[in-house]
Amino acid sequence: MKFSQATDYALHAMLYLVTETPDKPVSVQLLAEKLGVSQTYLSKMLTKLVKAGLIHSVSGANGGYRLKRNQEDISFLDVIHAIEGTASLFECSFNHGSECLIQQVVIDAERQMEQFLKNKKISELVKQLKH
Repeated sequence: MKFSQATDYALHAMLYLVTETPDKPVSVQLLAEKLGVSQTYLSKMLTKLVKAGLIHSVSGANGGYRLKRNQEDISFLDVIHAIEGTASLFECSFNHGSECLIQQVVIDAERQMEQFLKNKKISELVKQLKH
């Protein structure tokens, strides 16, 4: 399975926001600099995270982005769905509907992975970073 570069950026941005400044806005310039990524591209990812209700956009001289939800509640799956959407990774190409045995296996695996990512919180990584 492969997630897009956008998801990679979004997960790293969220980890930075949770680790460094959960309550203080961080400018897109600083975030892009810390992550070593394009500010323009990162802005698009941050906009998706805002639309998903994970972060807040704060305007003004000291503006930027900060967490909107409690950091303990933000899962990997929340971030992945914000960027990638919620469509299934596998769609059977043959026209035999939901009784396709191959599709059933892949969708079951996908559900298990989603459950794991839903239970894995970004804030858990902060504890690992501080040790």
